[in-house]
Amino acid sequence: MPREWYEQSAARYLFDFVAKVLVFVAEDKYAVDMSITSYIKNDLAAQLRSGWESPVQLTLDSLAGHYKVSLTPVRAAVAELIEEGLLEKGENNRLAVACSSGKRPGGHREHPSPEPPRDPYDVIANDLVQLSLGGEPVYLREEVTAEKYGISRSAIRNILHRLAGEGVLDHIPRRGWRLRPFRHDDLLAFIEVREALELKALELARPKLDTGELERLLELNAAPTSAGGELCVNESLHEYLIVTAGNTYIQDFFDRQGRYYKLLFVWEDRNRAVAIETMRQHREILTALLTRNWSAARKSLSHHIRDNHPVLSGERKS
Repeated sequence: MPREWYEQSAARYLFDFVAKVLVFVAEDKYAVDMSITSYIKNDLAAQLRSGWESPVQLTLDSLAGHYKVSLTPVRAAVAELIEEGLLEKGENNRLAVACSSGKRPGGHREHPSPEPPRDPYDVIANDLVQLSLGGEPVYLREEVTAEKYGISRSAIRNILHRLAGEGVLDHIPRRGWRLRPFRHDDLLAFIEVREALELKALELARPKLDTGELERLLELNAAPTSAGGELCVNESLHEYLIVTAGNTYIQDFFDRQGRYYKLLFVWEDRNRAVAIETMRQHREILTALLTRNWSAARKSLSHHIRDNHPVLSGERKS
């Protein structure tokens, strides 16, 4: 066949492939946008019905800033609220609370706010890290995994590729995705190298540490004030030391080798007792850095890196 025919066929194939990819991306983006839109709409509706005093102006820009999203989901949520009679457009197209919104003058009614939508990546990463602790390689099928988490196959494929980059999965040709099993010896070896490199990073960062940033990190690791609820541990102290050190080889090690263990440590911190101890150790390190007690800072950092790992003692958390 003539060369032109092959070139035209290749061009048609490439065009069809790109078109399908764009459709997949558009579908996933649409699904994510709709999830965020539903959350914004339901959250605003609950607050409007409760006699809410808005902390921000009722403008698209202000609401987008409040929810930390683009204008697209806010615009869609507002349109639905107008259609349902909770918001209305007043003079100059300004948004206002509709008189029929159910708000009681001089009083409040409780309407629980919805839970923010969870990123499926976070849910799947947490589940797979927990599954890896079984110590056995597990094969994952895209179709079954997508159905389990209620997302499209293209979306699950993107997440699995990302998790492969994080060191959680291996892509095996013609067999699919294989979960990397957790090994105690691997973690011990990583901790040994991590300790040496973070102590070196601390040494290099010492003359460049910013007091204001250290105080901010100390505040982020403040002890919890309530007895219940899940805690969110701020781990940016470690990244701050590594980046401030300015050694690209140290950064490269953590970028390449530390991703799976970073997810593992986040999973460990889902245990409240572990999270509280992690935050206490962070405060101990930061206090030593703020007082320029370098020997105490090294000792606290070394202890923190080696200690407080339930997976090494065989503990499991749900």
